[in-house]
Amino acid sequence: MRRICAVFAALALTGCSAGTSTAPQSREVTLVTHDSFAVKQEVLDEFQKSSGITVKQLASGDAGELTNKLVLTKANPIGDVAFGVDSTFASRALSEGVFAEYASPEASKGAQRYQADDSNRLQAVDVGDVCLNIDPAKLTAGEPKSYEDLVDPKFKDQLVVENPATSSPGLAFLLGTIAKFGENGWQEYWTKLKANGVKVVSGWEEAYNQEFSATKGTRPIVVSYASSPSAEGGRTKAVLDTCYRQVEYAGVLSGAKNTEDAKKVLDFLLGEKFQAQVAEQMYVYPSREGVALPESWAKDAPLPASPQSLPADEVKDNREAWVEQWRKLVQG
Repeated sequence: MRRICAVFAALALTGCSAGTSTAPQSREVTLVTHDSFAVKQEVLDEFQKSSGITVKQLASGDAGELTNKLVLTKANPIGDVAFGVDSTFASRALSEGVFAEYASPEASKGAQRYQADDSNRLQAVDVGDVCLNIDPAKLTAGEPKSYEDLVDPKFKDQLVVENPATSSPGLAFLLGTIAKFGENGWQEYWTKLKANGVKVVSGWEEAYNQEFSATKGTRPIVVSYASSPSAEGGRTKAVLDTCYRQVEYAGVLSGAKNTEDAKKVLDFLLGEKFQAQVAEQMYVYPSREGVALPESWAKDAPLPASPQSLPADEVKDNREAWVEQWRKLVQG
């Protein structure tokens, strides 16, 4: 999942620079992540000092790319623990046996509210609901409040979305429309979106940072995250009636070379000190209960009360067919 202005962690984690780790190999854990993982240096340093574990990060694209790599390398894992497989792809990772069972003692302190299943193979680290974001200053005909508003001619040629075949937020938005309009209604809805000039791009980076009018583009409606406005100083808004619940998970990889230390790193990701900096560093909501959020989030980035969602099994059974139907409908 891509964040706005996230502090890229490659420079903060051992193994992502030209330097060579001096820590014993037996105490090194490779943490495979999506590209937008970030952690405060002092938080990481404290964990490494107290545990004796050197954390080596391996950034592996967005959530979809990350999941694909983990599946393709499951017989010879590229790391010990992974973070960033989200709820749109979790069912695939679980069905492919990518993750090992581990019931972290930290998981009962909030993460259990968002569990993917009851197997203890994935633990929720953060929540980042996907929603429409708008640039009110550029919307001359009013603001959309719902999915239905997007097909109104007054919003023609104003929406940019990500391709669900290549983008995690794009897939989440598609799933949101399926949850909203049902198996018999979502295709008609997308037909209307296409007729109303929706623009499809490959991923979040292009949609938000190149096409969205609040940055460099011309389109004042974009698929992003409920928390995105927190980075824009009140210039943008999330349309909370268009949100789809997205959770990011972490888990110990099956066949990991350093399983015991990988478990400690997972505990760290769910622990209070890491969770306390999640909002500031990655612009998402921590999964742990009782963690304070930045004061501005109450106004600029409230967590949606009733986001759309679909059962994990339904997504697993239909995801590929839905994406193929979407491709033929919108791009065919």
